Amino acid sequence: MHEDGNGDGPGAAGRLAPSGADQEFLALERELTVLLRRARANQGEMAREVHPDLESSAYGLLIRLDEYGGQRATDLAAYVGVGKATMSRQLRALEELGLVARQPDPADGRAWLVTLTDEGRGRVGQVREARRARYVSQLAHWDRHEVAELARLLHQLNGVMDK
Repeated sequence: MHEDGNGDGPGAAGRLAPSGADQEFLALERELTVLLRRARANQGEMAREVHPDLESSAYGLLIRLDEYGGQRATDLAAYVGVGKATMSRQLRALEELGLVARQPDPADGRAWLVTLTDEGRGRVGQVREARRARYVSQLAHWDRHEVAELARLLHQLNGVMDK
């Protein structure tokens, strides 16, 4: 049985048992709660592996830059869902750690693109490779089609949640 964050199982006393489709959605909520809690903890660990002084929230920015290349700060702020001031503070910290740099945007000389430095790219690459190796190890008993199906369903869920 999975943990559900408060130590109570799905049939804890004092709660009415849901019926029909409600049970499936409550089970989904419970499993997503566990997944998200573990993901937050893992994100903190991965951030510290990139650099001991890296805030866990900044790890997602590094992944975004690794996957999509240079981005404007305003686009990064919109992607993460934070304000301009918060993004500026996070980017300044990443620059001080030598993980990102700002370059003039070739499409608009007034704007800047944030990119990973070689150091940032190398560190992020090492952490991502170690994470993939952990997934392979942890899911070695799964059929590859099940892994692909899980990825497909999570992608579909993320798409719905973006709307």
